[in-house]
Amino acid sequence: MRPRNQPLGDKNLIGARVELARKNQGMKQKELLAQLQVRGVDLNASGLSKLEGQLRFVTDFELLALSEILNVSVEWLLTGKEK
Repeated sequence: MRPRNQPLGDKNLIGARVELARKNQGMKQKELLAQLQVRGVDLNASGLSKLEGQLRFVTDFELLALSEILNVSVEWLLTGKEK
C-alpha cells in the first residue's frame, strides 16, 4: 500500500474512515469499487481515491452503500463514534 501523498481535503467527513475500514478488512480499492457497482453506485478509481482523500463530496447513496459494504454504521463514517 502506498502512503497518501497529499493532505486530506475538506469536501467530506467520511473519506479517511472509509479508507481505514477498507484497509482493516484487507480490501483493495478495486474490490470496493466492484461492490459499489453491484449496488448501483457508479464510481471510478479516481473518484474513490478523491473520496478517501476527502477531495470530493459524497452522495447519500454512496454513504449508505459504503456503510453496508464496509459493515460499519453511517454514524461511525460521519463522526467516528458509535451510539
